[in-house]
Amino acid sequence: MTTTLGAFVLGTPDPPALADFYRALLGWEEAERAPEWVRLKEQGRDRPSLSFQLETDHQPPVWPPRPGTQQMQAHLDVLVDDLETETARACALGATVEEHQPQQRVRVLRDPHGHLFCLFLPGA
Repeated sequence: MTTTLGAFVLGTPDPPALADFYRALLGWEEAERAPEWVRLKEQGRDRPSLSFQLETDHQPPVWPPRPGTQQMQAHLDVLVDDLETETARACALGATVEEHQPQQRVRVLRDPHGHLFCLFLPGA
């Protein structure tokens, strides 16, 4: 049997809005859209994809993590060639930069619905 990652799914109270943010950030295209589910894919590839499902009780994680708080269970790493330019672009799209930055060649940000993601340079 052959296995491969088909998709990564983020829960959110507004799947279409969060999908619009990541579509603009990644330059991907929309494959499916409904009020409770949106799937994005890279142009020319159907999988793996990035999907967004309705979770009305979504609680963003605390960063940096602290005992007894909502923990980050996963995050996206986005490879970039210019950290400062892409950080500014992500912020213009609605992301925010986290105060705690544990690495020099990585920038920790939060998407408009509170999910953490990292922009990182090659070799980081």
